[in-house]
Amino acid sequence: MKMWSGRFRQALDTDFERWQRSFEFDQRLLEHELAASGAHARALKDAGVLSADELIAVLEGLDKIGDLAASPEFLQDSEAEDVHHFVEKQLVALIGDTGLKLHSGRSRNEQIATDLRLYVRAAIDRQRIDLADLAGVLLEKAEQAGDAAIPAYTHLQRAEPVLVSHWLLAYMEMFLRDSDRLADCRKRVNVCPLGSGAVAGATVALDRRAMATGLEFDAPTANSIDATSDRDFVLEFVNTLSLLALHLSRWAEEMILFSTQEFGFVQLPEAYSTGSSAMPQKKNPDLLELTRGKAGRVIGNATAVMIALKGLPLAYNKDLQETQEPLFDSCETVLTLVPLVTGWMKAAEFNYARMQHAAQSGFMNAWAAATYLVQRGVPSRTAHEQVGRIVQKCVERGCEIQDVPLDELRSMNPLFDQDLYTHLTLDAVLAIHDVQGGTAPARVRQAIAEAKLRIEAISEEAHAHP
Repeated sequence: MKMWSGRFRQALDTDFERWQRSFEFDQRLLEHELAASGAHARALKDAGVLSADELIAVLEGLDKIGDLAASPEFLQDSEAEDVHHFVEKQLVALIGDTGLKLHSGRSRNEQIATDLRLYVRAAIDRQRIDLADLAGVLLEKAEQAGDAAIPAYTHLQRAEPVLVSHWLLAYMEMFLRDSDRLADCRKRVNVCPLGSGAVAGATVALDRRAMATGLEFDAPTANSIDATSDRDFVLEFVNTLSLLALHLSRWAEEMILFSTQEFGFVQLPEAYSTGSSAMPQKKNPDLLELTRGKAGRVIGNATAVMIALKGLPLAYNKDLQETQEPLFDSCETVLTLVPLVTGWMKAAEFNYARMQHAAQSGFMNAWAAATYLVQRGVPSRTAHEQVGRIVQKCVERGCEIQDVPLDELRSMNPLFDQDLYTHLTLDAVLAIHDVQGGTAPARVRQAIAEAKLRIEAISEEAHAHP
């Protein structure tokens, strides 16, 4: 029997009934539906709707459903319209008509809003733990790199040398910001819709704050219309995941480039690569390419949720069901992906010698040469112009700035002196960027020490949640 069938005299069209069901995908919410139903049952007992014995029967029945759900066969229900209908059916089958009392004073509109908030909250906590693990691996790689250098690129052209550790910490910063965004999203997720009813509030005097506290929400929602009809928390969450996926995609793209023979900076780990069915020599960066590809999927899901919400009048509309599958897909994609990326990063090997060699060619000490003149009173624009002319001569000759004789350099500017050549070495070029956030070795060591504390704090906070 449907939960709403009393008003109707005709059966649903068979194809329509099958088409509009959501149990196939919203059964993911079963754990949260059972928890929310338990909180509602306790509130019903406090409100005098359930007796103490009836409450015990309901709670034991809900626990039994949770136990039975460990078997996939238990969830094969061709009649259940959604997870709420499924739980009610199973509860009545287990404890009889007392199970029908559980729906007193509540609506599926508030149930799904509550279940989704519980789902998103749990997902955020898991994802922040995973991101802390990924950031920790990047940090370990940064420490292992020591003072090894790599070219930094702008416009995909060699720009300046940086420490390998500094480059790795750049990605770590991105993922830590993603974690911070998830934590900020969690604050708005963590309010409880229970007691909102279908749209106007519950018809039974339920203690909403007790229900919220029992489910470890920060507070009840403030408005029953908003609580049952908005999914901005879903959109915010999926948007946050799309930013994370974007960062993962950028990371993957750079690792793909750096693993090519043309760069040769990164050795692809075999455990995360595949070969070619035609070309025996191939080792393909499959994890990296799929990471890059799945970013489009997550970003597309964020767009799908936004479009589904953009034209809805208040309050609940069935369109909201269409926000669930993009949410589940994005969440599960990221939850699967980040640990794999962490494993890839842990297994990958860097060719420090090749990185170091590349960091010492391509005029990446040109700014250091200009800075040498600036420190001797030459206006920055003038120094830039003069060093640019030196670079042009080097391009024509096929040499580097440090290969140009001093007398020729002095013809450009007499302030050049013999000590210029010490300023053009790799160590000197790295050291000159001695500002907070710069690539000078001392600054990077400081950044690593600070990052350790930040990652530990994120991990502890995420693990502290239930």
